[in-house]
Amino acid sequence: MGSDASITSDERRSSADYSRSEIFRRITWSMVGVLFVLSPRLLYGWRNLLLRCFGARIGSRVQIYPSVRIFAPWALTVGDRVTIGDRVTVYNVGAIEICSDVCVSQNAHLCAGSHDYRRSDMRLMRMPVRIEPNSWICADAFVGPGVTVGRNAIVGARSAVFRDVKPDSIVGGNPAVFLKKRWGDDESAAIQRKAA
Repeated sequence: MGSDASITSDERRSSADYSRSEIFRRITWSMVGVLFVLSPRLLYGWRNLLLRCFGARIGSRVQIYPSVRIFAPWALTVGDRVTIGDRVTVYNVGAIEICSDVCVSQNAHLCAGSHDYRRSDMRLMRMPVRIEPNSWICADAFVGPGVTVGRNAIVGARSAVFRDVKPDSIVGGNPAVFLKKRWGDDESAAIQRKAA
């Protein structure tokens, strides 16, 4: 469709953003997901098992809280020793990878999808998000489509990130800007040697 073409809401709804297989998995997850939401807070292993049953790759010692909203478990990869706190939204129409030793604090929003505003049918765009090891996504932060948050980085509370975050940096604001390095150069080098 041309950029100046108009489209009705019925045509937009019929646009093929999802395959039949994805629609089936979404319906099934929406029903089974009740078992995830209603599980007691400390049953991390149970929730991890449910996510794995739907294709998620979940590492060891992962703590995902029952109020976390996960759009598509089959597009989620989580490393070891990760915590995903209360009321986090994982909107993974595109793949989301959360590497090891990451903390995603309460009410954060990881968004791996958008719509192509240049098209009249506003087709879905799947844009992966990657949170690299030892990073912290603070409370109420938004990490947008296509963003990589670098190793050891911190995204400050209530920040909105639309560009990649460099390793060892702290960003904040809306839109997020560089605030300072997480550690001095000597500390950073020592941490890298220890992690190697």
